[in-house]
Amino acid sequence: MDFGLVLQTDPPASAVVSLMQRAEHNGFRYGWTFDSAVLWQEPFVIYSQILEHTQQMHVGPMVTNPGTRTWEVTASTFATLNDMFGNRTVCGIGRGDSAMRVAGRKPNTLARLGEAMGVIRDLAEGREAEVDGQPLRLPWVRDGKLPVWMAAYGPKALALTGQKADGFILQLADPYLTASMVSAVRTAASDAGRDPASLTICVAAPAYVSDDLAHAREQCRWFGGMVGNHVADLVSRYGEHSDLVPEALTSYIKAREGYDYSHHGRAGNPSTDFVPDEIVDRFCLLGPAEAHIEKLKELRALGVDQFAVYNMHDAKEATIDAYGSEIIPALNG
Repeated sequence: MDFGLVLQTDPPASAVVSLMQRAEHNGFRYGWTFDSAVLWQEPFVIYSQILEHTQQMHVGPMVTNPGTRTWEVTASTFATLNDMFGNRTVCGIGRGDSAMRVAGRKPNTLARLGEAMGVIRDLAEGREAEVDGQPLRLPWVRDGKLPVWMAAYGPKALALTGQKADGFILQLADPYLTASMVSAVRTAASDAGRDPASLTICVAAPAYVSDDLAHAREQCRWFGGMVGNHVADLVSRYGEHSDLVPEALTSYIKAREGYDYSHHGRAGNPSTDFVPDEIVDRFCLLGPAEAHIEKLKELRALGVDQFAVYNMHDAKEATIDAYGSEIIPALNG
């Protein structure tokens, strides 16, 4: 199983780079960041420094979207990084939550997202693609490679992931929901004539290694609120009791009363008080190292190829070190 580290690009950027170096030293192979231009610093600038100061780590956004930047700019940025440092980038992409809403825009449609994934991949790998009716190609790209992994929860998004993406990003670590959603993605891939096994499955969630479960929950409760934004969209689209969206995902947002993006993805987010302990425990990895190892083995058995640690809490360095010394060796030893 691969391991990734997910950070927000809070200043100073040097601290983000340092944590990624620490992660690589501890056996993490992927370095991910949020991508929301108003809330945090520009990640692609920081990726160049992470790549410069690591040896083999792959980097990318978790996740970008088709609306913040034009598609040829996104493709050219990835391709430039790959040309400078080898093919060490991956494009995590979704409809757009904070990046779009904070700027007063709606998340992108799935149709637009599906088109963008193909265009960005083609351009970054040196092939011609059509952007707004105009055929384009990046003539300087040589031997470029850009895997495109899509973040999804709802049935239509899961189907699109299976049809068009190279990987699936699931931003929660509940084994029951993981099994259901991975199955949906693989079925869609098979129905589209693709090899389901060719898709990389990445589960991303907060991890906090500690015997103090109450404190760990409070440090990671924000995650239930972040997921709740996407769940609220699904409830709005499909209804509260739809057969298309499992109640195990939707039931906890009944007490949700809006969301303040100024606290997005941060421990102590007051907009996430509605998230019950049960959801924190299901969606995250908490407790002593043994509990993490047990849950990760369960996820691996469900076909998960990578676990990406959301590391937004008060024990960033300790979590990286605990994974490096105890958890990653137990999964890959």
